Amino acid sequence: MKRVFSDPSGVRLDYLAALLRDHGIACLLRNQLLGGGAGELPPTEIWPELWVLEDGDAPRAGALIEQALTVTGPGPWTCPACGERVDEGFGQCWSCGKERPE
Repeated sequence: MKRVFSDPSGVRLDYLAALLRDHGIACLLRNQLLGGGAGELPPTEIWPELWVLEDGDAPRAGALIEQALTVTGPGPWTCPACGERVDEGFGQCWSCGKERPE
């Protein structure tokens, strides 16, 4: 058994565990209920952890996790109508309302 990821967000770990299981990697979550130790234990020691059951699956699991957590997208864009710079998360210019070009 090998730990492949630790994070304060249990939701993120649930997502990653489901991702690994979907790819045929047996895994389990540990330390999900250690929040009560906050203040007595180092913060990173009480974070929930994602473990793979087979050590040989760790490299593939790590690659899948890295790919899942890498933000991909077109990035910031410039509005063709007014020239305003718009962050990547928006499909419409905040200044003039023009839709993002394809």
